[in-house]
Amino acid sequence: MLHQIFALVVKELLAILKDVKSRMVLIGPPIIQLVVFGYAATYDLNHVPFAVYNEDRSQPSRDLVARFAEAPAFQEVAVIHSDVDVAPLIDKRKALMVLHIDRRFSRDLLGGVPGHVQLIMDGRNSNTALLVMGYANAIVTDFNTWWAARSGGDKPPATLDIRSRFNQNLQSQWFIVPGIVALLTQVVTLLVTALSVAREREAGTFDQLLVTPMRPIDILLGKSIPGLLIGSVEATFIIAAGVLWFGVPLRGGFVPLYLGLFLFLGSVIGIGLMISSLSVTQQQALLGTFLFMVPSIILSGFATPIANMPPLIQDITYLNPMRYFLVVVRGVFLEGASTRSLTPQYWPMLIIGLATLAIAGWLFRRRLY
Repeated sequence: MLHQIFALVVKELLAILKDVKSRMVLIGPPIIQLVVFGYAATYDLNHVPFAVYNEDRSQPSRDLVARFAEAPAFQEVAVIHSDVDVAPLIDKRKALMVLHIDRRFSRDLLGGVPGHVQLIMDGRNSNTALLVMGYANAIVTDFNTWWAARSGGDKPPATLDIRSRFNQNLQSQWFIVPGIVALLTQVVTLLVTALSVAREREAGTFDQLLVTPMRPIDILLGKSIPGLLIGSVEATFIIAAGVLWFGVPLRGGFVPLYLGLFLFLGSVIGIGLMISSLSVTQQQALLGTFLFMVPSIILSGFATPIANMPPLIQDITYLNPMRYFLVVVRGVFLEGASTRSLTPQYWPMLIIGLATLAIAGWLFRRRLY
């Protein structure tokens, strides 16, 4: 009995190792995912862009600003001189936070009264905002220790007043639930389309399609539309659950949201059909789906900021449609973003969708003949 089991194990191992595709599946995906997870999946923050609004301009206030600018976690990108300049910097993601020092800061310090420092943050990514709060508190605490030792005071020299835009209480559900709309929609749509052609080949019914009067483009559309319908229904259900069950505010309209959704679905369907056209069996299609899905989630900014990734990895994320749809869905939910403001996210998804559908069609015709 043991000899037969051993022989069967050896046979299976030889069958896997002798097949080139099986070897690639064993070697390629782990290496790719190791690189993606190792470089992209990090919760450390480096070079957080921040702007300075220093109304005091005294030596103590400049010392505090210098501590932020010299910290490895922060990078000063702008100096502003008016309250009206705060919102545009954060809205356009040019700065993750604004350090606002009150005009009475040095006078309060010298008078033994805590000086007020306001931190205005982008709350759209609650995880990042919480990390920024921790770094800022550490810098202010270090400044307090230095000033207390210098002046001999016993009260906290500076107090940090934190304000977050778009997500005032930094509720993680407001950040995560809109992202789940993109995540689950991609998973379901990709599986449906990736298995479509492969299932026909495995069941032996693919040849029957070839003798029908349908053209290759007709068959391709017939395989695409179910994914589009199922993905739309899935996304609508998650959006409704996010608003009605989790209480996430939907501040924007349905037009910008669903325009982005359909462009995103077109991109995902094109990728799924590419995988399906290259796969002979459903198992190969599932492996191809997994190979694409895991890196695409990590490289989308779903959990970790893209800005923290190495420059080369950031460039690769431009090929990921989920990167753009996350900005759309979170922008509509939390910011009330309009169609016009989301145009920079729409056209890359349109290009990716057209390119992947064209490649899928070429692969499909190539497999027909």
